[in-house]
Amino acid sequence: MSPRRPVLQAADTGPAASGKAAVVHLVPKEAIDALAVIEEPLYEVRKQIYPRAVSGWFAGWRVALVLATQLVFYGGAWLQWNGRQAVLFDLAARKFYIFGLVLWPQDFIYLTALLVISALSLFLFTTAAGRLWCGYACPQTVYTEIFLWIERKVEGDRTRRINLDAEPMSARKFRLKTTKHFLWIALSVWTGFTFVGYFTPIHELAEEVAAFSTGPWESFWIIFYGFATYGNAGWMREEVCKHMCPYARFQSAMFDQDTMIITYDRARGEPRGPRFKSADPAALGLGACVNCNLCVQVCPTGIDIRDGLQYECIGCTACIDACNRVMRNFGYAPGLIRYSTENALLHGWDFRRILRRLARPRMLAYAALLVVITAGALVSLSLRQPLKLDVIRDRGSFSREMEDGSIENVYRLQLMNTRESAETFVIRASGLPTLAVAANDTIMVAAATSLMVPLKLRLQPGQAPSGAHAIEIEVQDAGDARIAAREHSVFVIR
Repeated sequence: MSPRRPVLQAADTGPAASGKAAVVHLVPKEAIDALAVIEEPLYEVRKQIYPRAVSGWFAGWRVALVLATQLVFYGGAWLQWNGRQAVLFDLAARKFYIFGLVLWPQDFIYLTALLVISALSLFLFTTAAGRLWCGYACPQTVYTEIFLWIERKVEGDRTRRINLDAEPMSARKFRLKTTKHFLWIALSVWTGFTFVGYFTPIHELAEEVAAFSTGPWESFWIIFYGFATYGNAGWMREEVCKHMCPYARFQSAMFDQDTMIITYDRARGEPRGPRFKSADPAALGLGACVNCNLCVQVCPTGIDIRDGLQYECIGCTACIDACNRVMRNFGYAPGLIRYSTENALLHGWDFRRILRRLARPRMLAYAALLVVITAGALVSLSLRQPLKLDVIRDRGSFSREMEDGSIENVYRLQLMNTRESAETFVIRASGLPTLAVAANDTIMVAAATSLMVPLKLRLQPGQAPSGAHAIEIEVQDAGDARIAAREHSVFVIR
């Protein structure tokens, strides 16, 4: 064994050492090596979370919403309407079909209204009852629930999964892991396929996939969306909610002391501790919490709700169902963990008093804005003209004189028929005496089609002086006078 070697640690060069020789301290190398052991990583290593299955009233609601959202997502792409896909966002043709409604890029205002309504709804529900969206309808939550269900069916519940991951690789472990990931990947690919089916007609897409002839665009998005589903719901899970989703960071700005959140009744539960079912907690000096830790085991983000509200809590209410089951087993009243508010816990309010506090200024403001904007969007949509018109002057020929002395101007009309039936339109011009359409003034536009139409307007000689004159071009449905569009332009006389 080599002798202990001293190493240079530091020299005293402070103000007290000025004017005298520096003092050098020698420390054994083994001591410095020992100090390196206590270094901590900059980022905490992720701890694998094994959520335990739970049943109860709130769990039933979660299952129902998972089934409802996936029925809409997977089934909506296959619905047919008037011989076409009911919901289709045809980016190539710049048409968006939503059942009987056909939207064009000019209808972008309705998408804006939809986003505003969604944001206000999120603010309203969050202010009222916390992260309802995250706990029940968020795609990350929904697909994590589905993937966990597959995992439990293949590998078993929490304890079995922990033991399976701890044991060395074997034929059984390999079979179970392979089966689980195969099902995960199959569901992810189907999810990616369905997602692309809302942008490419899904029947055509299915034929292309079966023939391995999908284009680069479709192939990329099927793989990308499938990979995102597999990675987020199968591997990252709670990390997405904790570190990637911005909602967890700004949710506190929408909370107040009357927001219903998942809370632990500390006054009733503490001091916590185990006991027999027949034991009297008051005689033992204990609260209602039996310290079973089931609330932690069922939490998909691995937090302890008894530590208070935390940004990692997604409001899934699994801890409420687990705690209520334990309370019933011990013969205690449920609700040790429940939906409540800070004011209710502080003042001992009952549920009716909590509901009465819903009508507070912030809630009323959100609700009023939501109602006004939603009503405005629906009224605008119901009054929306199925005919759209744009008028463009022909830049190649401003004005020309015909053989009979009349003046002709040439225009191009962009007609959009947003109805799902072919329509016949009549073109008229006004603003100058004797101004008329030179050629055929009737045009038929196919269903849900945009058509460029050349238009020639003529003015008899001597009707107006030289210069640019304001005119109005009107296009009207031949069978319904209420359907009409007007655009202003100019008629040039040289």
